[in-house]
Amino acid sequence: MYFWTDAGDIATVGAWDEVFTDLHGASRISVPDRTAPWTGRLDRQQSGAHGLALCAGGEEVVSRDTRHIRADPRGTYELLVPLAGTAWVEQGQAAAEIQAGTMVLCDIDRPLTFAHDADFLSIALIVPGDSITLRSPAAAREPRMLSGDRGLGRVIRQLVATLQEEREALSETTFDIACDRLVDLVCLAAEGATDSAPAGQRATVEASIRQYVRRHAGDDGLDVHGIARALGWSARYVQQVLQAADTTPRDLIRRERLLLARGRLAGTSWDSYSIAQIAHSCGFGSHAAFSTAFRAEFGLTPREARRGAERPLS
Repeated sequence: MYFWTDAGDIATVGAWDEVFTDLHGASRISVPDRTAPWTGRLDRQQSGAHGLALCAGGEEVVSRDTRHIRADPRGTYELLVPLAGTAWVEQGQAAAEIQAGTMVLCDIDRPLTFAHDADFLSIALIVPGDSITLRSPAAAREPRMLSGDRGLGRVIRQLVATLQEEREALSETTFDIACDRLVDLVCLAAEGATDSAPAGQRATVEASIRQYVRRHAGDDGLDVHGIARALGWSARYVQQVLQAADTTPRDLIRRERLLLARGRLAGTSWDSYSIAQIAHSCGFGSHAAFSTAFRAEFGLTPREARRGAERPLS
């Protein structure tokens, strides 16, 4: 079994009940007004082992109790990854609020209550229960809250979002492999591994480091410690990832600042700024040091780069 569906807009509560319980299991769904128009959305990918669903709907409270579980056992865990809005999850003696930047892992065959506001948008990764319990007893405790805005949690959140975006282009085998690797990361995060990622995921970490440096190249005081704090890794781990890519934080920052400066020298919007001002705007404290680094990198001076970018008058 392998399929994907895009249910589009779901206009009634009854129709939403049907698609929701088909995906997540028998439940009692309570809404403020069952006669009012309903706007819901469910994009679903399902293989024989894993499921992935982008869900959006109005305000609701979902209860799955022992009666529902006996009638419709699923044998699955769900990782809920919020993209917008706020939700509340209660299972056993634990209760938690989740929103963008947090994630929660729940056993669907234990009684739970799930409620969310009208603006809630999330991705649910559905995995076989033994994929969790055999890997990590810690991850099997419910609900397991995971940070999604730092370190390994950020990698998990980004990979879930990417998997949802690319799902229709994947074969069943590739989809299952991707889901299985995500489960590995989720279990690592549940066991407290937050300051490093498995070797197979270092390319993702490297890309996030490069993207951050590119976006903040002009910031004063940009260094490895600031990068590490922003992305949720340790400074040592950032250094290790870049070392594996044959660079260092200092060299990467200098390179991105020089690229930023070259773009500004060539851009007409910076014509009124002096070269020294452009150097300062790109994070260089010294005009002389900037000129030396620029020539070493590009084989010409900043002044020559600016003249070369000038367009002849028509």
